[in-house]
Amino acid sequence: MCSDRARLQNPLVPAPAGAQIRSQRLLDSLSLRGNERNKVAVISVAAIALLTMHSPARPETVEEFYRGNTLTLYVGTGTGPGAVSAYPRAIAQVIKKYLPGHPNVVVSYMPGAGGIKAATFIDRVGPQDGTAWGFITRGFLLAPLLKYQGANFDPTRFNWIGSPSRTVSVGTVWNASTAVRTIQEAMQKEVIVGATSAGQDTGIFPKALNRVLGTKFKIVTGYSSVGEVDLAMVRGEVQGKVGSTWNSLNSGPSVNWVRDNIVTVLVQLGVKKAADIPDSVPLALDLAKTTEDRQVLEVLCAPSATGYPSFLGPGVPKDRVEAIRSAYSQTMKDPEFIELLNKQSLDLDPIGAAELDDIVHRIFALPDAAVERARDLMPPP
Repeated sequence: MCSDRARLQNPLVPAPAGAQIRSQRLLDSLSLRGNERNKVAVISVAAIALLTMHSPARPETVEEFYRGNTLTLYVGTGTGPGAVSAYPRAIAQVIKKYLPGHPNVVVSYMPGAGGIKAATFIDRVGPQDGTAWGFITRGFLLAPLLKYQGANFDPTRFNWIGSPSRTVSVGTVWNASTAVRTIQEAMQKEVIVGATSAGQDTGIFPKALNRVLGTKFKIVTGYSSVGEVDLAMVRGEVQGKVGSTWNSLNSGPSVNWVRDNIVTVLVQLGVKKAADIPDSVPLALDLAKTTEDRQVLEVLCAPSATGYPSFLGPGVPKDRVEAIRSAYSQTMKDPEFIELLNKQSLDLDPIGAAELDDIVHRIFALPDAAVERARDLMPPP
């Protein structure tokens, strides 16, 4: 393509069609003839072409950007079953109709380092244009705060989108195996609890309660899943579990355990009490003896309050962030989406972007002393 400088130097170089039309209109309005008209023609075409080239381009709209593009939902786990991957799969099937430009929406899996790999990708490796959307296990939030290797991202800078469901973890005992019925009694008498590993919630929470509240949970690790811990309770190998969610307790094989008084819920592990758990079940934070004790528990419990959080990178343009937030909000109310969740027995109790952002900032504003104590409760990364 020829430059505007070339057109000025050589009148034989053709100008853009738009410039030629505007130049002809200008000449028609002047009373010129012969050589004068030819000279003016060359100058006017070149001048209009320059004005056209250097006039500011119209910004690309959100609809124009997404039309024909692909939005990828990056899940920070493997492809197996579970709510962490089930929610984004359901969202991907519905949200397209609410996004400007109706882009393709696909799900991609990026497991590794407890979500650190996927979070790092969204933060600094992947595109910051609104085509990379992260859905990562909530525990990744603590990784930079607790100074895990490779966790160099800052969750307070992310553009949070939302979570399809709130969660609160609980501690339970198998009634046939122990006489303990309250968390205060668990401070007086040993309760054997099963756990998947020392680095997962079922290992971290009982250890934290022992250290901060003075409970006497004896932790047996090594079970392959929370479901295996449930089977161990049924078989009488352990007397309870601490750290699985209230939602999971009330679904699947354990759906009737609370209703039929097979288990007793001792404590809630969240930042505030859940509306659907009996008020008589205390919140662990409320049992803390000092302000710092409470803050230590808040460091560990706060991520569960985010449910199944999702976010865009820190550099995504604000108009695209708002477009995805709006589309996400509409998806949460969509009958097709609700039906998809019902078929999978998944809960729907959405958390918006502002609330997620507030939770994250509150975690990262906690005093260093409380964070250090929480770090000491976690296994080495």
